[in-house]
Amino acid sequence: MDICKIHENASKCSMNTMECFMVLSTQAQKISIATLCGLFGTLCIFENSLVLYLIFSSPGTRKKPSYLFISSLALADILASIIFVCSFVNFHVFNETDFSKEMFLLQLGGVNTSFSASLSSLLLTALDRYISISRPSEYKLLMTRKRAWIALGMLWVACATIASLPLLGWNCCTLNSTCSELFPFVDDSYLSSWICFIMVMLGCIIYAYAHVLWRARQHVAYMEKRQVQLGKQNTRMRMDVMLAKTLVMVLTVLVLCWSPVLVLMIYSIFAGLSNHLRKVFAFCSTLCLLNSMVNPIIYALRSKELYSSLRMVFSRFRRHLKAPEESPEAESTHKSSMIET
Repeated sequence: MDICKIHENASKCSMNTMECFMVLSTQAQKISIATLCGLFGTLCIFENSLVLYLIFSSPGTRKKPSYLFISSLALADILASIIFVCSFVNFHVFNETDFSKEMFLLQLGGVNTSFSASLSSLLLTALDRYISISRPSEYKLLMTRKRAWIALGMLWVACATIASLPLLGWNCCTLNSTCSELFPFVDDSYLSSWICFIMVMLGCIIYAYAHVLWRARQHVAYMEKRQVQLGKQNTRMRMDVMLAKTLVMVLTVLVLCWSPVLVLMIYSIFAGLSNHLRKVFAFCSTLCLLNSMVNPIIYALRSKELYSSLRMVFSRFRRHLKAPEESPEAESTHKSSMIET
């Protein structure tokens, strides 16, 4: 019989029952999880750090509100990778339980804050593009740099506050209420509220991008009917088709990465989970990390400005590698050897 099902709620708050949440039973499962977390986490940190460097190394990009949102997204994904990989591997692979309830809830709050901030940054990016295509003439007045910073600050504070509620007392140990079957010490009512918060953000992101996609498709249909200025028509149509492809990629990756985790969380609230489903949840959790890895490719590196900055960085790096071969010392040495000959 499952150890998690035979303990009462009060006993679930004991550190002795943490082992029932360690669902990886074989060495192959632990190696698989460690490999996925290591690979996704390393690539995520590298890609998002590169995006931050490209944005803040260029005066033209770091002043634009849209790139501030992408910077926030990259920073949140870096934090999510570091905190999630360290805590997740430490718990599920190394089965470390030598910490207090408060320390575990602090780690869980850090993971929730970073992933929530990542989705919040995606939401602001979606709203930024929604405003730019629905009210283009007023975009610069509506989306100023100051308002962008205020929006980012409010969303980060909101995410940190919501994520810290279990640590502040909204947990099944303090309330003596129903504990979650997926997360130790987490109250089911808090998990339901957090899921609603995430679902609202995802719904707003999907709505904003669906509207942008609809407007782009409308523009393509309009330009197909017009037969004047053929060159501009083709250019604009290529831009709209490229935008449509990007948005389809955004929505597809977002839904594929977050749906399995959210579905299993919702299912755990209304029904009991078997050990097999909890193992599935552990592997599906790495998809959120995969989303953080893919975000810079979709949102940043498809930008012409950042892509050109990236090419400049690589060209400077290649010149730097060639510099020792063409240095004055090497040239003088070569000349002296020629004289001696």
